[in-house]
Amino acid sequence: MIVIANEAPETARIVVLGLGYVGCVTAACLAQIGHHVVGVDRDEHKVQSVLAGQSPFFEPGLEALVAANRAAGRLSATTSLADALAGADFVFICVGTPSQKSGDTSLEQLRRVSIEIAQAAPSASPKLTVVVRSTVFPGTCEELVQPLIGTSASVVDNPEFLREGSAVNDFMEPSLVVVGGIDAVAVERVAGLYRPLGVAVCRVSLRTAEMIKYACNAFHALKIAFANEIGALCSRMDIPAREVMDTLCQDTKLNISPAYLNPGFAFGGSCLPKDLRALTYRASRLDVKLPLLESVLPSNDQHLLRAIQTVLEAPAERIGVFGLAFKENTDDLRESPVVLLLENLLGKGRQLRVFDPHIQLDQIYGSNRNFLLASIPHIGKLLEQSLENLLAWTDCLVVAQKPSPAIATRLLESKLPIVDVTGTLSRFAVSRGES
Repeated sequence: MIVIANEAPETARIVVLGLGYVGCVTAACLAQIGHHVVGVDRDEHKVQSVLAGQSPFFEPGLEALVAANRAAGRLSATTSLADALAGADFVFICVGTPSQKSGDTSLEQLRRVSIEIAQAAPSASPKLTVVVRSTVFPGTCEELVQPLIGTSASVVDNPEFLREGSAVNDFMEPSLVVVGGIDAVAVERVAGLYRPLGVAVCRVSLRTAEMIKYACNAFHALKIAFANEIGALCSRMDIPAREVMDTLCQDTKLNISPAYLNPGFAFGGSCLPKDLRALTYRASRLDVKLPLLESVLPSNDQHLLRAIQTVLEAPAERIGVFGLAFKENTDDLRESPVVLLLENLLGKGRQLRVFDPHIQLDQIYGSNRNFLLASIPHIGKLLEQSLENLLAWTDCLVVAQKPSPAIATRLLESKLPIVDVTGTLSRFAVSRGES
């Protein structure tokens, strides 16, 4: 849910732990919007740079902010956390979480400063809130930081989305501000710090906030790798890659949009699998390796296997499946993941019945019919003619296709155990105010 914050001190006393790229930009920008900020770092050079009104490193626009807010008395720095915390309302943790050899993140600095905060917290405001800006894996705030901090302060996650080279602008004109926590009051207080920016704040759960940062970075990396692989193939075929991608970006309904970014069932149909196979096959003939695009179909297969396993774990003898086509509002069965789901369930000896509002076996012909009968020759014996017949027969319902609002309502009212591999039914229930 996205709302504008309306609770927070107009001028907060904030400690920023760590004066690296994230910490120094955060400290200077928080001071710029009116808060009193003290930066803390063990590195004497960074502290002295800030005290001298200088940036410890080059970042466009940062030195001017540091100088202006030092002169205005809103920004200072110290090597003593205990001194900085005296009377503080918030402490922002901006320490590094570098990679270990295993690939996992190192939490050594985070653990150290959490202990130091706990030791110095009695000198802070009774309403001290600890704000984690460092990138941490979901569960870190709840399982590491909060236990080390203890009950003297609430822990909130406020991930940063600052790009080196444009970090000041990213803070002052943010595209996304996320605040997550268990303590609703603490979440409101942190969200309110951003009021001077006039920005919408996304209030979410603690682990959601931690995960959003990883999701964003993974998506950014995915987009870069995708563009580079398309570019590599275009280059080999003497096609202007920029023209291809610039034109692709003109579509803001499907390409540059929220379309397809909903976790759900595996994809299928007559286009996506076929075209991915053709693209990667032709690339291999041109001796162009496209590991990202080559991994898409195997990734889709693994997602389908996870859905199959989830259904197999349902404690039911008779399984009813809603949906048969590869998506809603069509009778196209070609490469439908539901057909593969049924094949696997039948192979495991499960009793099945299926209903799809747009599938009439006697009206299916051509490659559509051939695909279905080749996969499940006796599909006619499994198809129910009505939703009511399916609900009356089954012990457990598998939602394998997005239902219409009317059908979603009926499914929820059935009170049957439901395995929703699409995720759409649960979202519909939330939209109706149901759990």
